[in-house]
Amino acid sequence: MRWLKLLLAILLLPACVALTLTGWRVAGELAGRLDSPVALAFWTGYGLWFAVFLLLPRPTRTYVLGHELTHALWALLMGARVSGLRVGKGGGQVKTSKTNWLIVLAPYFFPFYAMLFIAGFFLVRLCWPLDRYLWVLFFLVGLGWSFHVTFTLTTLLEVDQPDVRSQGWLFSMVVIYSMNLLVMALTAAALSDRVTFGELAWLAGQDLRAAYGWTLDKLAWLWHHAAAVRKGNP
Repeated sequence: MRWLKLLLAILLLPACVALTLTGWRVAGELAGRLDSPVALAFWTGYGLWFAVFLLLPRPTRTYVLGHELTHALWALLMGARVSGLRVGKGGGQVKTSKTNWLIVLAPYFFPFYAMLFIAGFFLVRLCWPLDRYLWVLFFLVGLGWSFHVTFTLTTLLEVDQPDVRSQGWLFSMVVIYSMNLLVMALTAAALSDRVTFGELAWLAGQDLRAAYGWTLDKLAWLWHHAAAVRKGNP
């Protein structure tokens, strides 16, 4: 099973490039509104948390709680039973009746607190009109996303993670990187009026076709070059 995940990770490398291009293009679409109140609120929240992370004691227990709750949430989404949630400053644990790579790696690509803020805002919006306070949502999403990015990078770089080890390093990194980009792009499409899901799918399709087309062209060139070398005619 380990070698299958390694093979899949290699096959998904062009998809990582494609999603990077798609993310860049989505960012370009949104750049026209960088001076809008919601964009300023997002980047204020993002920068504020980044400063807090660098300058103040880190709320590790809060991160661990979000990490374990993300395992639990994705396990429930996969139809598993969840029990035995334990959270401490040194780490946490949650027991699930079954597991898979999505459940294991979800905390590294799913920004739990940012999504919690989004869900909470729209639930409250069902009862009270909050359109005037949309900037508050974007501020909280920026804060939550920065929380996710800073703690995820620190955790992956500084701590030997059993989650990553269990799935294989390359497979885990490919999944974490590509899924982070995908979640960011989908969230941008959901919250922005400048990028729709249809446009996002079209951009991603273009970039995937270009990335895999380029890869196949280079592999074909290498194959023919290697065949020519074997025949003594490079």
